[in-house]
Amino acid sequence: MPHAVQHHRPRWWTELMLLAVVYAAYSAGRLLARGDVSTAVDNGLAILRAEKALSLNAEHPLNRLFTGTPEIGIPADFVYATLHYLVTPLILVWLFRRRPAHYRAARTWLMVSTLLGLVGFTLMPTCPPRLLDAAHGFVDTMAQYSSYGWWGGEASAPRGLGGMTNQYAAMPSLHVGWALWCGVMLWRHGRTPAAKALGVLYPLLTTVVVMGTANHYFLDAVAGAAVMGAGLLLAPHAMRLADAAARRFTGLTGFPGPRPAAVPAPVVGGGCKTSAGERIPGQRTSPEGADDSTQAAAR
Repeated sequence: MPHAVQHHRPRWWTELMLLAVVYAAYSAGRLLARGDVSTAVDNGLAILRAEKALSLNAEHPLNRLFTGTPEIGIPADFVYATLHYLVTPLILVWLFRRRPAHYRAARTWLMVSTLLGLVGFTLMPTCPPRLLDAAHGFVDTMAQYSSYGWWGGEASAPRGLGGMTNQYAAMPSLHVGWALWCGVMLWRHGRTPAAKALGVLYPLLTTVVVMGTANHYFLDAVAGAAVMGAGLLLAPHAMRLADAAARRFTGLTGFPGPRPAAVPAPVVGGGCKTSAGERIPGQRTSPEGADDSTQAAAR
């Protein structure tokens, strides 16, 4: 029988390599998922029309606020350009070090949801509000306030590197999805009221920021939350598949799987054995293992 895979905390360097490979594949997949620009524009306008029909169009007033108030718009641009890439890794490291029993499930949930988001980018390339024609009333705050940060007018990427990102990967919003994941982790595993409050505020702040900066529609944010929900449901199945693959790999290679530390079994009889009819066990030893005094007594 092969050993069952132990759900222990993985080594930090193997985990770092795994996350780096997954993120690199995700980034490359975003570039490969670039669709036709006209299709992306059509999809963006369809979302905008649907929101107006449902009276969900909060992007316009927020974008006007961010555009007309630099004291709000500039910090919002920094939030959009940085926290997405800082808070999520910090939460992963915190779980790895402080909540190792929950780390694997949380990491798997994040990875599965991210891959589902990549599927969304491929199936539905979407033009964000900031790239629509100016007649639709949106202003790209990242371009407006680019002199205050390192980003350029093409995207939140550093100046000159806008061509290395897919600007039409707006549906779903993984800014919101990842922020929701961070919020759930802080709410479930944080032990202070401040941590739980941050768990609520951070996804809400991110949702407001992505709309106010004209990087996402409200329905993009809803789709980001939906993707995280689907990832949560699929994560246990992904872990079972990973465990089955690990057991198969162990069986094919002959390398033993991780084993728990050996615990010596307690000595129950201390070498004493009871024969039929005996009430008190007597010491039994083989002739080869008997000591000199026992052999002398036998003589």
